[in-house]
Amino acid sequence: MKVFLTGATGFLGSHVARALAAGGADLRLLVRPSSDLRNLAGLPRFEQVGGDLRQPESLRAALRGADALMHVAADYRLWVRDPEQMYQSNVEGTRALLRLAREEGVARTVYTSSVATMGFQRDGTIIDETTPVALADMVGHYKRSKYLAEQVALEAARAGQHVITLNPTTPIGAGDVKPTPTGRIVVDFLNGNFPAYMDTGLNLVDVGEVARTHVAALERGRPGERYILGGENLTLKQIFDKMSTVTGLPSPKHKVPVPVAMVFAFFDEWITGRLRGREPRATVEAVRMGRKRMYASSAKAERELGFRVLPVYPALRAAIDWFRAHGYAPPA
Repeated sequence: MKVFLTGATGFLGSHVARALAAGGADLRLLVRPSSDLRNLAGLPRFEQVGGDLRQPESLRAALRGADALMHVAADYRLWVRDPEQMYQSNVEGTRALLRLAREEGVARTVYTSSVATMGFQRDGTIIDETTPVALADMVGHYKRSKYLAEQVALEAARAGQHVITLNPTTPIGAGDVKPTPTGRIVVDFLNGNFPAYMDTGLNLVDVGEVARTHVAALERGRPGERYILGGENLTLKQIFDKMSTVTGLPSPKHKVPVPVAMVFAFFDEWITGRLRGREPRATVEAVRMGRKRMYASSAKAERELGFRVLPVYPALRAAIDWFRAHGYAPPA
């Protein structure tokens, strides 16, 4: 099977590429001129193609002759100076890519959305794919753009295109080169930059299991369906405690009230982001997101795709070891 994969140089996408290669797929990978290629090191033979989601016609040749499209690429940032670029990549890029896949006769598509598009509650209710949600529930440009892109994928499926949507929670593991916002939590902890914590919750999932299930979805997924791929539901404090157990570093003991976190994020955005032109460590959107506990159930993916809810400790240890080995934090 020839698979055109976007996002292969990124964290999740590189794991998906290796899972596809292990299954014998013939890989065609989208690589932008500015892409960091470290995550492709050691990957078995693949075809590298250039292009950009914001210039969709550049991708037509890459889709021609492909049996499947795996669209993993996304602009995943919680702060952007120009939000329009994020919508162009995440929403319009997805729309154009699905259109081109139809026109080129690509038989199957797996679209990687995010659990961020789900209807989370402040009380920590465990949600699933049936929990009601609307655009108005989305906090920040990243969530809004992913929600709108997911609607594009679902509309294409309703129109008859073979599109399956996967909704990973918060992947963790080795190879987070950028790193992602989740990876930065680990890096900041390792560097002693978390003196306190917010009372919030996340669902952490092993990135390798998410990647394996992307491959399974090509064969077992039902078009038009969404599948949450998650692991353990944990408070942020529990995550820090687990990292403390792995590393021996102290876990933060002080809880920051939301108003205090909001004030810090506001000034960090203005000083670091707008005045210095760098991505801030804390953002107003992240604090607003943190008011909801992002707890989710993966029961549907377990039943239909063979997904496994794994303990997150090994993946968390793998992430810590990788960040230390690659200079993101001091060695143990």
